[in-house]
Amino acid sequence: PKDDLITHLISAEENGEKLTTDELITTCILLLNAGHEATVHSLGNGIKILLENKKMKIVIINGPNLNLLGTREPGIYGNQTFEQYYEGLKSSFPQVEFDYFQSNIEGELIDQIQQVGFSCDGILLNAAAYTHTSVGIGDALKAIDTPVIEIHISNTFSREDFRHKSYITPVAKGIIVGFGLDSYRLGVESFLKS
Repeated sequence: PKDDLITHLISAEENGEKLTTDELITTCILLLNAGHEATVHSLGNGIKILLENKKMKIVIINGPNLNLLGTREPGIYGNQTFEQYYEGLKSSFPQVEFDYFQSNIEGELIDQIQQVGFSCDGILLNAAAYTHTSVGIGDALKAIDTPVIEIHISNTFSREDFRHKSYITPVAKGIIVGFGLDSYRLGVESFLKS
């Protein structure tokens, strides 16, 4: 009923809750179907404000050995841990809601891709060595709706030949390679511009 929907909108606003875009669209569709065009029109500015305050949700998924950043081959990967970098990244983009996941296990990475691949606005994926070997990760990316940007800290094309092959690139929105940890920032900026 119309009154329940309006009460829900008012209650959410008063409690500081952010409605999802899907909730707002569903509410408007239900109101329109019930013949309440004027109500939808009058809610327009409130809905616009709620949508403008919606944070983009980006999930960062890191693969094997990236838990060792800061100590692993500092000449290639630098001295900063990913956790240190991640805190700075979150501070630099307060308009983004971040989630972070790291695993050394291929199946766990696939599970995470499937879990978030229908509910976030973008995925920054650094599958590390699995980039070059995992048909399973490539297939998982084909199965989801969320756009993915492939990330690499080092320039994989200036390294061993086996690192030139990627099972992710054919299904990714784009690829950012060789800018150190700043590759993640560039990925966030790409999602914010699109």
